[in-house]
Amino acid sequence: MEKSKLTDPFEKARLETGLGEMNDQNDPVTMLLRHKDVRKSAHNYKTFQSGATPGRIVIPSEVDIRDTRQIPFEVDPPEHKDYRAIIEPWFRRPLQAEYEKKLTAIITSIVEHALTKESIEVVTEFSLPLQSNALTLLINSDASEAETWISWGTHVFRSEGEALDGDKATVLYDYIENQIEEAINNPSENLFTKLVNSEFQGRKLTKEEIKGIMVLTFAGGRDTVINAVTNSIAYFSEHPESLQRIQKEPEIIGNAVEELIRYFSPLTQMGRVVTEDTYVCEHAAKANSRVSLCWASANRDEKVFENPNEIILDRKINPHVGFGFSHHNCLGATHARQIMRILLKTLSNKIQSIDILDYKENIEDLDQFKRKVGYDSIHVKFNPKTI
Repeated sequence: MEKSKLTDPFEKARLETGLGEMNDQNDPVTMLLRHKDVRKSAHNYKTFQSGATPGRIVIPSEVDIRDTRQIPFEVDPPEHKDYRAIIEPWFRRPLQAEYEKKLTAIITSIVEHALTKESIEVVTEFSLPLQSNALTLLINSDASEAETWISWGTHVFRSEGEALDGDKATVLYDYIENQIEEAINNPSENLFTKLVNSEFQGRKLTKEEIKGIMVLTFAGGRDTVINAVTNSIAYFSEHPESLQRIQKEPEIIGNAVEELIRYFSPLTQMGRVVTEDTYVCEHAAKANSRVSLCWASANRDEKVFENPNEIILDRKINPHVGFGFSHHNCLGATHARQIMRILLKTLSNKIQSIDILDYKENIEDLDQFKRKVGYDSIHVKFNPKTI
């Protein structure tokens, strides 16, 4: 079953004005579409602030469903650097050989299970379990916890109808608060205990700060990893020759991962709050208004990327912003890259081809733009290598 091509809905506006406009719960957003403007604004934290009202830089805004500040995501320098220093070494653990070995075992098991099925729904039966089981390794929690996280669905702050869901958020908050108490009373080797014992600027982290770090850990890499994995499987279903090439040329896996992240841009955009009257693309931006850094548009900028609407697995020059840019680049990028590298290697070694049986696309409504970000569902059959 042939699926539709992932087009670039931002191209015309990017070329003509560099801007897009959308309303978000009566808090309008000016979207920055050009690569240079996205990177410049991401670096200028004094004018384009992350540490505003908790939930306001997320699009759609989460101000109505949470007042917990996600750390270090919603904190600006210099405090951002100090918070990040606490947890960054932990989030670099995926580079360790033992971690890679365990992650390989998780992904191999999931792929081999998929091979036993005549049909498997990739979002909920493959990508979500992969993301959740891999997260147990990142947090260093018991593997059984993955079943709880899987039960939350593909997004921890949205219901199945994609509406922001305060009740669903409460489930996550209660879980995290219980885990913090458990870490205090029964210390272990997991991230909760690490945070309970950590200091920020000479004092212990507060429970609210720990909660903010863990909310980001659970929410920040959930639907993005799911989208990256699902979109990649859909791509390889249409391009089995790419899987064969990766098996023959494993040295291109690193480049291929970066290219898939660039092309699919699992997170469309992230907001900033303007701190002073300024200009973006020669248009006025008022203090306390919102702009967004549109990663998805920047990653297709024809002035930066040759043939931007094609996947070139061995693309050599690839300054994509799929993991953000500058101070607030994605803390979980190392983990996500390892997931994708191991997944590509495993698929190329075990899968001959992938048949798409049916699918339903996930289309983001951005007012001026409609963007396919991934799939609500996609049923496939994995065909094993025969030799």
